[in-house]
Amino acid sequence: MHAFFNWHSFFPAKGTNGAFKASSKLHRAHVLVLPFPGQGHINPMLQFSKRLVSKGLKATLALTVHVAKSMHAHPSSSITLETISDGHDLGGLAEAESIQAYLTCFQAVGSRGLAELIHKLDCSGRPVDAIIYDGFLPWVLDVAKQCEKLGVVIFTQTCAVNNIYYHVQRGLLPLPLSGDVVEVPGLPPLEPPETPSFVCKLGTYPASYDLVINQFVNVDEADFVLCDTFYELEKEVIDWMSANLWPLKTVGPTLPSLYLDKRLPNDNAYGVNLFTPITTSTFAELAHGLALAGHPFIWIVRSTEQHKLPRDLMDSIRSEEALILPWCNQLEVLESDAIGCFVTHCGLNSVIEAICLGVPMVAMPQWTDQPTNAKFVEDVWRVGVRARADESGVVGREEVERCVREVVGGGGRGREVTESARMWMETAKAVMAEGGSSDRNIDEFVEELVSRASVE
Repeated sequence: MHAFFNWHSFFPAKGTNGAFKASSKLHRAHVLVLPFPGQGHINPMLQFSKRLVSKGLKATLALTVHVAKSMHAHPSSSITLETISDGHDLGGLAEAESIQAYLTCFQAVGSRGLAELIHKLDCSGRPVDAIIYDGFLPWVLDVAKQCEKLGVVIFTQTCAVNNIYYHVQRGLLPLPLSGDVVEVPGLPPLEPPETPSFVCKLGTYPASYDLVINQFVNVDEADFVLCDTFYELEKEVIDWMSANLWPLKTVGPTLPSLYLDKRLPNDNAYGVNLFTPITTSTFAELAHGLALAGHPFIWIVRSTEQHKLPRDLMDSIRSEEALILPWCNQLEVLESDAIGCFVTHCGLNSVIEAICLGVPMVAMPQWTDQPTNAKFVEDVWRVGVRARADESGVVGREEVERCVREVVGGGGRGREVTESARMWMETAKAVMAEGGSSDRNIDEFVEELVSRASVE
């Protein structure tokens, strides 16, 4: 049996600066799409843009100069690429003094650049009808309104996480948290550590806290509110939010269609995904836990982190038992019939990819929305198990071994999460197929957008 870790790391199954070319067809409306320039935000917005193009819209993707320089041209794409400055064209966030300094600069410089881009497109015979923006960039809505354009926010966290952040922003969930149980409408009871880390550990990352909470400062003024999830996955919270906050349309999962259209037969395997930098002790415990689990594995560890691996242990593992790589195409690995379990930090993209491809998970959340996602992975969607950290915050090797064996060992819990993962995989396919819940929502969004754009 093999495994694959994408620290990403994974385990296999038992037994085994260019511009995009614009479309030449006539378009029903033109949307300008602005993602947050961070890991995990750009590709979902790109995939959603492609979906809109398939529905007859023209989509222009606006990236920061630094991000655009790192992209490869795709001449066959129907997405047009434009750039705006974030004030750090050479290095992006890494060039800034701090996260807060970067965000402040991006808002000031980006607001001017976005307004100029809208004016340029309007004057070029390709007028913009609507601005679709990542919820992390609420100032984009202000620019859209100043330019008399429709504003469309798309949230890139689960609705469960969005609802928690909304209640914090509106003062409905007082901080710091008190008591043993956190009650939020539409959600199951949560223990404080199951809430996002910025909520549970108030004050640890003030700039990041402001970023996630401020998504909701002006959301009531948006013309459309979208979320990168699907209705069947979060029925209760979506129903509550739609009834009590704003009309909410789910438009996910925003994966490339080829991965939703097929999934190779799976037997039994496991893998790991953890991008968040981790300590040397955590690396050591994870490595020993994987070895103790007794399954071959693929472990994706960034080159800058590989010095943290316990060299004596890694040298003792035979090459057919472990493959350590600095990078992989996560979707391609998860799609493989060799993967039956994915050990993940529970970032939303990774969780959704595993759900869509029917891969059970071992959840090892680190920070931000990951603890809440891990709660849902284990207790709500029942597609995995959570690894519990000790009092020092480290997941011990015995706990890693337990979780991996529980998922891939063929016992009752392993069979349950495998069956549940397969069920959710079929559901994810159905929601984006013609007539599925997300496909219908996208159709309704497009029709209303086109109707309102033609009037305005």
